[in-house]
Amino acid sequence: MNSIVSQIGDLASSGEKMIERLRRKAFLPESRKGLNVRFGIAEAAQLLGCSTNRIRMAEEDGRLPPPPPSENGRRPGYTVEQMLSMREVLGASPARAPMDVPAVIAVQNFKGGVGKSTVTIHLAHYFAVQGYRVLVVDCDSQATTTTLFGFNPHFNITREETLYPYLSIDPTQADLNYAVKPTPWPNVDLIPSNLELFDVEYELAASGADGQSVLAARFRKLKAGLMDLACDYDIVILDPPPALGTISLAVMQAANALLVPLAATTPDFCSTVQFLSMMDQVIGQLVEAGIEVNYNFVRLLCSKFDGNDPSHAMVRSIMEQSFGPALLPIPILESAEISHAALRMMSVYELERPIGTPKTHKRCKANLDDALGQIEQLVRQGWGRVAPASEEDVIYATA
Repeated sequence: MNSIVSQIGDLASSGEKMIERLRRKAFLPESRKGLNVRFGIAEAAQLLGCSTNRIRMAEEDGRLPPPPPSENGRRPGYTVEQMLSMREVLGASPARAPMDVPAVIAVQNFKGGVGKSTVTIHLAHYFAVQGYRVLVVDCDSQATTTTLFGFNPHFNITREETLYPYLSIDPTQADLNYAVKPTPWPNVDLIPSNLELFDVEYELAASGADGQSVLAARFRKLKAGLMDLACDYDIVILDPPPALGTISLAVMQAANALLVPLAATTPDFCSTVQFLSMMDQVIGQLVEAGIEVNYNFVRLLCSKFDGNDPSHAMVRSIMEQSFGPALLPIPILESAEISHAALRMMSVYELERPIGTPKTHKRCKANLDDALGQIEQLVRQGWGRVAPASEEDVIYATA
């Protein structure tokens, strides 16, 4: 190995150490990610679909404990744990009924740089804020989603904590329970990833003459394992690799919904068209091999959209003409608040206070709520329901 090639390992090692330094700086003092988000009573009432008076009455009659006052005597707001308790007490939980099939959503596009992991983590936290039980499965050996959840894939995660022991040629785990890790969100769990998960691709590629049957078995095994876990969740979000490999194919078969993020640029549009064409061919081959693939919905989500850029508007118009109703009408807007949060290994929903201006933060969060709320509606439609009406909706409807 010449000296130039050997620099690659040095660069990787240096970069891994920097990631750990950034993580420790972001999550001091314990170097573990925490969750300090609180909701004021007005925001809590909006999320619960009730009035502030109803919350106060429940606190007065003892059904809900009031938040402890802060030093200046003002309410500090409700924690995520308190919000989940309030949903149970006030009958505002959005959880699926026992007979409803959990939504297993694959966030997939073979084009890199479309915000796949960013969409994944924001979608997970959006569902968490709304009160759903969420499992995120990082199937990508690059482990960006794992990193955004506060884990360092190189230092904190071993191969035995990923999907590898379950999907390998010589599995050491019969189910996926071993891999589930809690996150700072009380209603969000994670199956992490790291670079060694890619060993599954090597093993299956080298499986020999019996490779096709081995692959088919692994496809069915991932789906079976995820459905067993999904009994304890409302939403399962899968983040597969941005490439057509064994794990990506297994994820495509295991999911029952597909979300395709794409940026509003001509290269992203063209790459996504190629991705859809390739998926169509691969799904046809899977079906011919007796591997069932069924989706409750397939939607495209425009991400990183700059409404002030004429080229973005033009490409989005092309998307609308090409994809019709499959393109979600509300895009995720390009925002410095998302970038600033990612630098801190967080989503916008985890920020205790705005990083930029309060106006920018409010606009960004409102856009995320609207864009990701479209996906919530698709999930609820699959359960035969829509979002519950608020008290104000009921009052005005009967007035």
